[in-house]
Amino acid sequence: MAYKSKNENGIWNMARRSRLEIYFEVLEVIGRGIDKPTQVMYKTNLSWITLQEIFEVLRSGGFIREEEMKSAKRYHVTEKGKNALNYYLRSLEGLVKVESFIR
Repeated sequence: MAYKSKNENGIWNMARRSRLEIYFEVLEVIGRGIDKPTQVMYKTNLSWITLQEIFEVLRSGGFIREEEMKSAKRYHVTEKGKNALNYYLRSLEGLVKVESFIR
């Protein structure tokens, strides 16, 4: 998946996210309270089809739960999802510390 970001000079860069990064980004967005599928899609810059695939993997793995509300769906991070996200974020912090130490 490609997404755009601006560097310090204001120039747009294209970067690729791994599937794992996308899973955790979706968990993080839902964990912040953005629970409507369309809003998650916009915040994570994913296509509808890709987001549905991600939701299915996260649901079947027990990382998110789906709540049916009248004609709309809402998503919530489960305890398992919170634990996985916390572990991932702690791992990233460790990598940043190691990288700054190497420089």
